[in-house]
Amino acid sequence: MHVAIASRQPDRRGLAFAAALLLLLAGMWQLGGGLAIRAKAILAQILVRDAWERTLQGERQAKPWPWADTWPVARLSVPAQRIDLFVLAGANGRTIAFGPGHVFGTVPPGEEGNSVIGGHRDTHLAFLRDTKPGTELRVQRPDGVWRRYRVEASAVLDAADLWVTRQDGPTRITLVTCYPFDALRAGGPQRYVVFAEAM
Repeated sequence: MHVAIASRQPDRRGLAFAAALLLLLAGMWQLGGGLAIRAKAILAQILVRDAWERTLQGERQAKPWPWADTWPVARLSVPAQRIDLFVLAGANGRTIAFGPGHVFGTVPPGEEGNSVIGGHRDTHLAFLRDTKPGTELRVQRPDGVWRRYRVEASAVLDAADLWVTRQDGPTRITLVTCYPFDALRAGGPQRYVVFAEAM
């Protein structure tokens, strides 16, 4: 009987070790996925920067890589937060993996009206968490002209609140990302929206 008990002990330790190893590997897989998303976002902005330089030189719809279905439409800067981003055409999931995206149907960034820009809360638009009223935003248009905006307000809204895309009211930039910022899964029912009016 004593021999049988002794032979079971290593089995339990072996199972515990295997379970711990499996949990460690799963955690590394998840961490690696998160790091890959961030690395892709950073690398894409480098490639988009080159496409933006070509845009400023007059190239229309300068694609950052040959198979891209988007192109840079503006440069967004928040000097107080050391943010410098390139805004891409379109705000679908594929596009905003590489940078903030301009919502089609709203005026281009830097033009008269309401330009809506969307992006991920954990990469490009993560800075919105710390953006306060009074913060200055700058937008560079494809013709090289810079426009200045001041953050007036922010709000947590339902994802179905599409009134934020309306074109009435002052000239502004409306920045939209998922909320809460520290949610485990993106795309929940709430959005964090920052309204910045032209100065």
